[in-house]
Amino acid sequence: MIIIGIDPGTASTGYGIIEKIVPRHRGNKNKEQKNINLFRCLGYGLIKTTPAVPTPERLKKIHQELLKILKTFKPTVLVMESIYFFKNLKTAIPVSQAQGVILLAAAKKKIPVFQYTPLQAKAIVTGYGRAEKKTVQKKIKSLLKLKELPKPDDAADALAIAMAHFLLKKG
Repeated sequence: MIIIGIDPGTASTGYGIIEKIVPRHRGNKNKEQKNINLFRCLGYGLIKTTPAVPTPERLKKIHQELLKILKTFKPTVLVMESIYFFKNLKTAIPVSQAQGVILLAAAKKKIPVFQYTPLQAKAIVTGYGRAEKKTVQKKIKSLLKLKELPKPDDAADALAIAMAHFLLKKG
């Protein structure tokens, strides 16, 4: 199973891809074997757009880049951060527009979509819904056995949302 996590935005859309690894059992079949869920990071990054470019073109770029990522990694599930609270309508509308093109890309590829709020993802990954970003990054680094903290924040958040789904659904 391959899970892609998405942290939507029009300026910067973060993505992170993790894979569930099914352990192959070797040795004596009579021995009790643990059913351990393992996972690894396949990649993460950003889809960036420029504010000087008109919104329709920015959304088109997000859509096209995401389709390339979906074609490359062939995820079986897409998990996206949902808007749960906003202080500024000017922020909520562009994020919602980015979510729309992300949902369209998932629909085109027939990939099921799940959504979690940042609070839910943090609670699932760290045990505390109001965990600091650095705490989440450290936990993701540890869980995925990364050499360094995942950066930038949008990509780290995308890995966290993918990992939250994996941990909640147990793959």
